Amino acid sequence: MTGTVVTWLTQEAHDRLQHELNQLVAQRPVIAAEINARREEGDLKENGGYHAARDEQGKQEARIRQIQELLRTAQVGVPPADDGVVEPGMVVTIAYDGDDDDQETFLLGSREEGVHGSLQVYSPQSPLGQAILGASRGESREYSLPNGRTQKVSVLDAKPYVG
Repeated sequence: MTGTVVTWLTQEAHDRLQHELNQLVAQRPVIAAEINARREEGDLKENGGYHAARDEQGKQEARIRQIQELLRTAQVGVPPADDGVVEPGMVVTIAYDGDDDDQETFLLGSREEGVHGSLQVYSPQSPLGQAILGASRGESREYSLPNGRTQKVSVLDAKPYVG
């Protein structure tokens, strides 16, 4: 699987995505019927309903492809090793450099996870996620902020997520 990004998901998130995918696939005939009905109304250049239905179909098909790819590459509910090394599926606590009181704890996983209680989810592809991937407890890393400055963080803890 070279070049394929594995996505870590909880079983709950996997089931929710599978349910959403099933609903979207079941909606395909409804959208197709709407497009056909709007096509029958006449001149397609000035038919706003037709164009709206086509746009909706495009969005729906894009979401179907996105979910299918996520599920195809998903690693579901398999906790990472409890070795203190940051990787997807870990609950990570970091401290921002220069302010030991400014700590943050989050789940490193797919944004499709949403929020788990008070625990935010950060993507491994985010600037912070990319910077701390592979870091061990006590290790410091830097990443670029949107304003061009860099932020240094220290990994205080990294433990497997237990749902």
